[in-house]
Parts: sequence; structure tokens; C-alpha cells
Amino acid sequence: MLDLNGKSILITGGTGSFGKKFVEMVYARYPQVKRVVIYSRDELKQFEMSQLYPHSMYKSIRFFIGDVRDGERLKRACENIDIIVHAAALKQVPAAEYNPMECIKTNVFGAENVINAALDNGVKRVVALSTDKAAAPINLYGATKLCSDKLFVAANNMKGSRDLRFSVVRYGNVIGSRGSVVPFFLERRKEGVLPITHPDMTRFNISLEEGVEMVFHALEHAWGGEIFVPKIPSYRITDVAEAIGPHCEQKLVGVRPGEKLHEEMITETDSLNTVETDRYYVITPSTPTWEVDDYLKAFNGKRVEMGFKYNSGTNTEWLTVEQLREQIRTHVDASFAV
Repeated sequence: MLDLNGKSILITGGTGSFGKKFVEMVYARYPQVKRVVIYSRDELKQFEMSQLYPHSMYKSIRFFIGDVRDGERLKRACENIDIIVHAAALKQVPAAEYNPMECIKTNVFGAENVINAALDNGVKRVVALSTDKAAAPINLYGATKLCSDKLFVAANNMKGSRDLRFSVVRYGNVIGSRGSVVPFFLERRKEGVLPITHPDMTRFNISLEEGVEMVFHALEHAWGGEIFVPKIPSYRITDVAEAIGPHCEQKLVGVRPGEKLHEEMITETDSLNTVETDRYYVITPSTPTWEVDDYLKAFNGKRVEMGFKYNSGTNTEWLTVEQLREQIRTHVDASFAV
């Protein structure tokens, strides 16, 4: 059973949507956590978050200004840290295409800095956040996250005798996250027209809470080198439009550059190393430091069929329009109504 009480945790990109939800859930479940270090580069966001967690009430929280590109600063921040959750990234697809080296410096070199900081400071567990765009990437952002995933998986080969495990959690669109379709449609419905990129477009659906649960699962169960992928439902973009603006016109505007028709989290090639457990698919490392058969036995798992792939368009579980409305009320806007 995972117990973070008495542990010291550092989260990179800790002022983002995921970081704030992660900290909220850690304090709710593990009030005796020893230290929670918020490592990020935006001083305003840190100030705003510190108002939610005043030191008088949350004596274990710390705010470190720093960039994952700065390896020395990151190593200093990781002194006496038990667990690193790596959520920092540049993730806007158009910005990455226009400023490729900036994306590479943060997402690739930053990942390597996290790995080195963990190796040099006696860290016990590292969980890195990935994205569906890392599976068969078609844009630079996805390519950098695939590279990051490979770095974290391979880092297990460098740990030597250290009690240290690196793993990755990969999931797709978070409902209501900044820049995603739900808040965009909520804003646009005031105008009576909702832009649809393609009538067949689909996405996976996951909440921030479920994303945090995945990290907790990886912290407790990872053997080192796994990429955890959740079993979650899909939705059609046209159904989101119907859920949010049933009286709005749906106007086709075309697929944006670097955008996929369906989210993909496990490719056919990945199926060679993918196993299935009750709650998750797990892409095992191509050169694991443990026996896959032992892993299957420990988690009551099975290998997927050759050629298996997991994408939002061929998923077997779908959200209805009414279920989408309920998801929006629960996770985005409690006052939402149509």
C-alpha cells in the first residue's frame, strides 16, 4: 500500500494543472508528508499557489524557482528528496514547431537533468508524465516526449545498485485542461457557432484526478522502465459540441497542422512489449532488468495479441452526450447547464 507520509516529494512543473491537483490529493491522503517541493520557473504562479497553501497551515511545502534546463539548480532542489514527479514540459504544438530547440531543451535535456539529479541524490522513485502524442509522433512536441520517455526507461539501466526506479505514465486529453476543447467550446458557444476540425475526430477522456491516481499507481507498483497507459473511454468531438451547444451551428474548419484524427497511446509495434492488467496497459522496456513472466504473475496480467493497438477511434468504450455533460459539470464547471 502506497504511503507518502514521512516522504519528501519534488514535482517539476508543480504550478501547472496537474501539479496543483497532485499536491491537493497528496495533502488530502497523506497529511504527514515530510516535504512537498514545488519546482517551477514562474514566480507569479508560485506566489498564487502559495496563497492556497500558506506556510502557517502547510509547513511541509516549499517553493523553488528553477528551470529543468538548469541541471545544477535541479540537483540542489533534489537534495534529500525521495520521490520526483516530472510534469514540466513545453507542450503547445504550434509553439514547438516555431521554436523547436526551445522545446528540445526543456522536454529532452530537461528530462536528462531530472534523471541525473535523481541518480546523484539518492532518490528512490521517479515518475514522468508522457502524452498520447509520443506514440508515432507527427509533430515536434510528440517527438520530444517520445525521446523523454526513452530516456526515463533507459535510466533504469544506469542505476547500478541504487534502490531507484524510473517509470512513465502516458495518457491523452485531460477534460477541461487549459487549451483543450471543452473550455474552448464553452467560450465559443456564446457566439452560436462551434468550430469542428473533422466530423470523425475522436479523443480519449481522462480527468486530472485519474491522472494523479496513475502516478500513485506507478509509485507503488513500478518495477522500473514501464510506460503505464490507462483504460479509459473515448468521445467524438461532434458529441462534445452537442453536449455543450446543442443549439449551436457546427462549422467544419479543417484539421490543424500537427494534429491527429485520433489519439494513439499504443502502436502496433508497441504490442510486442505490451501487457494488460486489470486497470492499465503496460508497455514493458525492450531490455527489462526483470523477467516479464514474473511481472505478469505478480499483477495477474497477460500479453496483448500481436498487432494490438490502442487509439481513441477503435476504442470499445464511448461516452454519450449526457455522460459528457456530467463530466463537464463534475470536472470543469459545476454550474454548467444547457
